[in-house]
Amino acid sequence: MPVTMMPDADELRQELDERGRALGFDLLRVTSAAQPTGYETLLRWFEQGYDADMKWMSGRSAAYAHPDGVLPGTRSLIVVAMNYHNSETIDAAAPRFARYAWGEQDYHSLIRRQLKQLTGWLNDKFPEHRTRAVVDTAPLLERDFGRQAGIGWFGKNTMLISREIGSWFFLGAILTTQEFPPDPPFETDHCGSCTRCLDACPTDAFPESGVLDSNRCISYLTIERRTQTIPDELRSLVDNWVFGCDVCQDVCPWNRFAPDEARAEFQRRAELESIGFRELLTMDAVEFDRIFRGTPLYRTGRDVLVRNTCLAAANTGRRDCLELLRQLSSDDSELVSAAAAWAVAQLSEEG
Repeated sequence: MPVTMMPDADELRQELDERGRALGFDLLRVTSAAQPTGYETLLRWFEQGYDADMKWMSGRSAAYAHPDGVLPGTRSLIVVAMNYHNSETIDAAAPRFARYAWGEQDYHSLIRRQLKQLTGWLNDKFPEHRTRAVVDTAPLLERDFGRQAGIGWFGKNTMLISREIGSWFFLGAILTTQEFPPDPPFETDHCGSCTRCLDACPTDAFPESGVLDSNRCISYLTIERRTQTIPDELRSLVDNWVFGCDVCQDVCPWNRFAPDEARAEFQRRAELESIGFRELLTMDAVEFDRIFRGTPLYRTGRDVLVRNTCLAAANTGRRDCLELLRQLSSDDSELVSAAAAWAVAQLSEEG
């Protein structure tokens, strides 16, 4: 396909930036399509088994080698970042949910909807070219392209960190067969000698700086591990996290630059402010569906969320939940019954 260069690249880029800001993106950068710099690292990560049971990733490893694996003929990627942080404090003794899941809406849906408005504008500008918007689900190393586009650098906790907004942000991308002048890549590292994220990880999920072992990551254990129990040696280390984990971001000094307020859709829902251990432990599938459908928490299903809550109740010494946990030790879900039995044993020992 012949390349159509813009007659006035600066003017077009200014309009692109303005539209991005109007749609709520905190950062918008452009990079050229190429093999991501972290592709070989990804393959080694697979070989080391750090993807745990997420074998759907290695099953399409070839597609990660180039954006063509997502959109054939891609020449440029428009990478966007949207803040989800707010300064709201939480009860440290309550069931804990990762900040990205606090809102009333799944970020995939919201960001994809905003990106499609941007692709609609691009399609009107360049009808002879193709575009595709992706948010976290396509075989694309968004963080690599975010760094290549100049958004930030990889922290020791593997997060993409921006000097402007920290690391509390969602990433999305538009792939296009139209060529745009690229922004300069982010080529420096600003973590220095700091190891706060590595030192704070409750489960020692970082075998080395910049490498995450999903098998030990609380986010993986509480969200992605949906068909197996959490290993015995890690159950007490999950603490009171019932969905995801924010520890390595909470301690990062760069997050002092994170914006204080996220979009309304990412503010903490009233249900999460009032829901406690007992409410979660007594939740059936119908109630789970009523409260969490359409939100990030819907991904786990009732059984995984209740399994996690059983462990969290034991880890926080909630002996007032003992009777509920005894009842759940006979739950139809083996995930729940095994976790409840463990929790009963832990709390009984404490008594």
